[in-house]
Amino acid sequence: MTYGEQAVGLSFNPSGDEDVKMIKKLYATIIDFCHSARRGEGSCDEVSPEKARLFSIAITEAQGAQMWAVKAITWRLEDD
Repeated sequence: MTYGEQAVGLSFNPSGDEDVKMIKKLYATIIDFCHSARRGEGSCDEVSPEKARLFSIAITEAQGAQMWAVKAITWRLEDD
């Protein structure tokens, strides 16, 4: 598994929901890009400590956004 796939818990999808799988894969791609960039790989060859910190924040925020998106996808109204 890639760093991003681990970060979003790609293998955790008890309901087997295809939308959950898709959103997790999309966020994993974003996180993988940020993870590579903060390490100076790809087009972001010059990485200052501040730039690395900003990519780390982006990863954290992407993880949070992914969790909220999964929450929205799986939200079910309870019958009163």
